[in-house]
Amino acid sequence: MTAPESDHDIESVIRSGMTETPDFPSPGILFRDLSPLFADGDSLRAVAAALLADHESVDAVVGVEARGFVLGAAAAVEAGLGMLPVRKAGKLPGEVLAESYALEYGEATIEVRPGILAPGARVVIVDDVLATGGTLAATVRLMERAGWEVVGIAVVIELLGLGGRAALADLTSVPVTALIAL
Repeated sequence: MTAPESDHDIESVIRSGMTETPDFPSPGILFRDLSPLFADGDSLRAVAAALLADHESVDAVVGVEARGFVLGAAAAVEAGLGMLPVRKAGKLPGEVLAESYALEYGEATIEVRPGILAPGARVVIVDDVLATGGTLAATVRLMERAGWEVVGIAVVIELLGLGGRAALADLTSVPVTALIAL
């Protein structure tokens, strides 16, 4: 498969590489799993390229645990950039910055190692889904605390009914790119 030539093509790639699991990880949640897309090299390459297509002058990609690692690394390689992981609490050695936040089904804390990128580095945050915006908002706050400039947020799927884009707009004016909206 070659890179999709239109938004409709990338939507077809994503929809064909996505499964839905009701009541996971808790009752009432419909989990969108992109594992089938990740397993197909051409589809993963197409999505990785599309995630950064609207972002220029970027120094690094930030991948949010865990599916953001796969997407962020693929997008970074596709663009010739490095990828910085944002991890769940307790997974990184040494000095870390931590940020706690609410999920649609609980609470969590994420961490990043400061000093990995140069001060003022321009980053794009990549993840699989924009739901309530909690994880991405916490990641934006972490990047700012670390001294890096967030120039964009890119996700594969935006869940429109959960208000994530509005939550991010209250925090930052950087562009948010979603490849498909559900």
